[in-house]
Amino acid sequence: MMTENILITSVGKRVSLVRIFQEALRKLSLQAKVYTTDMKPEMAPAGFVSDGCFKVPRVTDDNYINRLIDICCTNNIGLIIPTIDTELTLLAENKSLLREKGVEVVVSSTDFVCACRDKRKTSVLFQQLDICIPEIRDKYHPKFPLFAKPYDGSLSKDIYVIRNIEELTPEIMQHPKLIFMEYIDKTQYKEFTVDMYYGKDNKVKAIIPRERVEIRAGEINKGYTRKNYLVSFLKERMNYIPGVVGCICMQLFYNEMMHKVFGIEINPRFGGGYPLSYYAGANFPEYLLREYFLNESLSYTDGWKDNTLMLRYDSEVIVYEEEGVRF
Repeated sequence: MMTENILITSVGKRVSLVRIFQEALRKLSLQAKVYTTDMKPEMAPAGFVSDGCFKVPRVTDDNYINRLIDICCTNNIGLIIPTIDTELTLLAENKSLLREKGVEVVVSSTDFVCACRDKRKTSVLFQQLDICIPEIRDKYHPKFPLFAKPYDGSLSKDIYVIRNIEELTPEIMQHPKLIFMEYIDKTQYKEFTVDMYYGKDNKVKAIIPRERVEIRAGEINKGYTRKNYLVSFLKERMNYIPGVVGCICMQLFYNEMMHKVFGIEINPRFGGGYPLSYYAGANFPEYLLREYFLNESLSYTDGWKDNTLMLRYDSEVIVYEEEGVRF
């Protein structure tokens, strides 16, 4: 069956995600391609794995959306999959414009994206969803230990655990974007990322908690899927959220003995650790293709495998000189 193509933006190192989309197309016998974009296609490993990688300017460039539209029109793109936080607001704001060009962007509403991008607003959102958050602390009257992070940060940059007054340095005190909160003791709470898929009807279709055993550069490096209390806890509170579509991943701390949950942040996109959920049987790319290309309606499913372990390792994409000319 012929269909439109897929474009994964800001693809970088997301080799697994590209291959998973390609496999989903093969599984459904859809004769489509998976294209990608990057600021430096010649240095993007996932670009070489895709069916073609196109150079784009920085997302803050005034010409970014026009360049994206040009790529879509020239290459019969029907579906855009964003992957980085910094492009989500812009794509949400231009969702209608792209739809007029025949392109669906799998991004949630501007209001939801903005609430996720600003962790001060995320805290309000968690409270509206009846999910506890760490206690907000006053840096001028500190109660240790403290945890500090930028309200618009990502990739675990500029985060601090502050255990005493000596560690509350002028650099931290004067940082304009840091928010301060109670530190959650990791000896009592396990850290989870939860992959959730929302259909076109803004209802959740799958909830997969992933226990983060080891983290590298802000992403899970070793972890397990856990079919635990978090599934029912989140389904009860987040079964329907207006404007939410596609994959979101949220970070939580969970105390199994007390069934105590703290919400930390929500990323309204595919997370870097999504392949673990995929190999456990939660095939979000297939869900997207069934909804957006085959016009199917999805039901909620919990048919993924519990206690699936992912151990990540480094691999290579080798490019010989003559292959580089496609960029």
